[in-house]
Amino acid sequence: MFVRYTPGAEVVLEAYEGHWRQVPSVKQVTMKGVPDGSTRLAMLKRQEADIAFALDGPIAGEVRRDPHLRLVDVRLPAVFWIEFPEQWDPRSPWADIRLRQAVNYALDRQAISEAACLGYCPPAGVIIPRQMDDALPVEPPAYDPQRARQSLAEAGYPKGFDAGEFVPAPPYFVIAEAVVNNLHAVGIRVQLRTMERASFLTAWREKKLRGLFLTSAGAAGNAATRVETFIYSRGDYAYGGYQDIDALFQQQAVERNPVTREGLLHRLQQLTVDRVMFAPVMENRVLQGVGPRIAEHMLNAIPSHSFFSFEAIRLKGP
Repeated sequence: MFVRYTPGAEVVLEAYEGHWRQVPSVKQVTMKGVPDGSTRLAMLKRQEADIAFALDGPIAGEVRRDPHLRLVDVRLPAVFWIEFPEQWDPRSPWADIRLRQAVNYALDRQAISEAACLGYCPPAGVIIPRQMDDALPVEPPAYDPQRARQSLAEAGYPKGFDAGEFVPAPPYFVIAEAVVNNLHAVGIRVQLRTMERASFLTAWREKKLRGLFLTSAGAAGNAATRVETFIYSRGDYAYGGYQDIDALFQQQAVERNPVTREGLLHRLQQLTVDRVMFAPVMENRVLQGVGPRIAEHMLNAIPSHSFFSFEAIRLKGP
């Protein structure tokens, strides 16, 4: 039950004794907003917090090394990818598929996963998570820096390419830094620019972002709902699209045979790969630190959900 809310600080909840499934063993839960990951880690170590959410690679590594703490990778239906918002503008260099291919070849996805989430995040080949219904099982593009340089040269940039700003979705700056290092290594020169999260999401939705940007989505659904939002030309976050892809989306929306519908969605996703509409990076595994007081943390108890089952979490001792 709701107890109180302090804006920018905390929310306090209290157990409801008449819960339909079971009486919660934890009588009160306090959720604190602590933006800095190092501070969340310090609170976990001092037992000022029992669960620390969304830890990036270096900080999560400290949790994994501490014998008193546990690290849990929460499996979300989420993928990180790079957007090419100007690919439909014939005046933009990004309209050239060879430049978009160069970005894909430049990404060492496994190394990025190691840096940002200790290797828990599987490299991705499409922007739809593999655990979603009708997702296309496809291998990620190979890491091939030599081929990336060749693609740049074929596009008319044998000495590299000044690609302007690269904006990552907050708070995924560790991933962004690894991506920037990969791009610079092959001659794609970008300047990392950070934004506040609400401003980034607003700019993305209002289609004001240019150049390259890194983003992610973790909402529930299936392949069709992701296509509707990010790939279909009329999608809320789509900067453009293709008539044949739109036609496949509309066709699957009225198809009642599940096998036929899956085939249509697979063809659609393959077209996004063939046309290099995106540079998928990796699936998201949110790393959570669990403190010594917790007996049952219940993370991953609800599939594809980032939080624990509140009524089932248990503490050690009486």
